[in-house]
Amino acid sequence: MSQPTSQPGAMNATATRPPSIHAKAVITWIAIFPLVSLGFYAIAPFAGEWNPVLRAFVLSVVVVPIAVYLVVPQLMRAYGKLQTVRR
Repeated sequence: MSQPTSQPGAMNATATRPPSIHAKAVITWIAIFPLVSLGFYAIAPFAGEWNPVLRAFVLSVVVVPIAVYLVVPQLMRAYGKLQTVRR
C-alpha cells in the first residue's frame, strides 16, 4: 500500500493553533505598556508644555509602529514556542 502524502495547506498534528483573542490582547498590552511608559519619559524634557492630546498623538505615532512591526511579532513568536513546549 502507498503512504498518504501530505498536501500543501493540510493541517498536520504538529500545527499550532493561533493564539486566542485574549492572548493577543495580553501580548499587545505587554508590548504597548512599557513602550508608552518609556516614551513619556523620553519626550518629557521637550514636550512638557504641549497640549496632552498633542503629546498622546506624537507618542502614538512612535509607539504603535514599533509595537506592531517589532515587539508584538517577537512576543507572538515567543508565545508560539511556549505553547509548543507546553504540549
